[in-house]
Amino acid sequence: MSDLGLTVFDLKNLKGKRTIKFVQVDTLDQAIAAKEAGIEMIGTGYSESKSHFPRLLEGVHFQFGLQWGDHTNADEALRSAMQAMNHGAQSIYCSMSPKVVEVLAREGVPVIAHAGLIPPKITLTGGYRAVGKSLGEAKAVWKRAKSYESAGAFAIELEVIPDRLAAEITKRTSLFTISLGSGAECDAQYLFSSDILGENKDFIPRHAKKYRDFSKEYERLHHERVKAYKEYILDVESNFFANKEYSVSIDDSVIDELISNIK
Repeated sequence: MSDLGLTVFDLKNLKGKRTIKFVQVDTLDQAIAAKEAGIEMIGTGYSESKSHFPRLLEGVHFQFGLQWGDHTNADEALRSAMQAMNHGAQSIYCSMSPKVVEVLAREGVPVIAHAGLIPPKITLTGGYRAVGKSLGEAKAVWKRAKSYESAGAFAIELEVIPDRLAAEITKRTSLFTISLGSGAECDAQYLFSSDILGENKDFIPRHAKKYRDFSKEYERLHHERVKAYKEYILDVESNFFANKEYSVSIDDSVIDELISNIK
């Protein structure tokens, strides 16, 4: 494996051979920890504030995701995708239509598409639920995956679809498949760092496994912050910062001369 980590070429050649470990991150701290642990693919939503992430994560396959709703047509999506690639992304997640994906792929952008549960579009599927359990829905998921394959996507995220449906799509398409709550037969297993680390206090998705409970630590840190601020308030009110340890001295002669010169 090169300093680039697993390239798109590598991922396509690994299809069906072993399961790639893939996580979504929100912060650079999460990303660095994931890299140190040995995670092979790391992804996050594309924004200017995160444009430096790839160069600090040499040795992993880094994916930038186009935020749903930020682009109204293929030209806008292509412009952002190219910018993200110029910032070091090796692949681009895009949940827009196959027609948009076709434009990106035609210009050489390696696209990860999306089928199944798509959170921004849950009003069309009746909320947060598994998609593809009925014959009609299973056919629709299959058709969507094949349409992205024809459009030129190299990979597809399959979110919360039945495990056997995901397995059949994996076997019957050239797409590199990524499971988010869709069983263990896809080419990559994908989880969100916020779920892995237990950062969501009130909700963990059914398909996610929590390995740590950071929410309790965040709550403890919050209380410690409040206590520190309260102690600071007391110090200000008691004139604590008159203490020479926390201020800078000046010779009496200097201050006396200053006063005489400014009268």
